[in-house]
Amino acid sequence: MQITLIKEFPKECIDKGELYFECRLGINTGEVVAGVVGTKKFAYDIWGDTVNTASRAESNGLVGKVNITESTYELVKDIFRCEYRGDIEVKGKGQMKMYFVLE
Repeated sequence: MQITLIKEFPKECIDKGELYFECRLGINTGEVVAGVVGTKKFAYDIWGDTVNTASRAESNGLVGKVNITESTYELVKDIFRCEYRGDIEVKGKGQMKMYFVLE
């Protein structure tokens, strides 16, 4: 499972004496707006409240963990084991139910 990579990659690098990075991931589910940005160099981008909430989920997560919002949890709860974190105060959103995805 990919979640293992987030945890194991730094350990493997430390054992080899290599540089490594740590990450945290936030996922939210909902509607987004998408489009091409730029006039000379084009980039495809998405934005909107769903994207902003995913960013807040990432900010409120922990290194080595995948933090998901309630809307995402409802879609994946029968596929992944998740741990309820409680209601988390989210900047600009108030209290939100958050979950860590477990292995």
